[in-house]
Amino acid sequence: MLVLSRMKDESIIIGEGDNKVEISIVDVRGDKVRLGIIAPRTMSVHRKEIYEAIQKEKKQMEEDLKKKGIE
Repeated sequence: MLVLSRMKDESIIIGEGDNKVEISIVDVRGDKVRLGIIAPRTMSVHRKEIYEAIQKEKKQMEEDLKKKGIE
């Protein structure tokens, strides 16, 4: 894992060209950090717990379809 230090109003860039993602530190309050994310519309951006819930739901749907004989 790459660990970077950033202050408010500073950013990091991930990728390049059309696949570039910019993550900015918008605000810091106590132990909470607010992030601003600029990413291509074709790229989904989720909090980790939301992403994991989506993946779990997709897996469950695939399993249900297999049980019904639909693929």
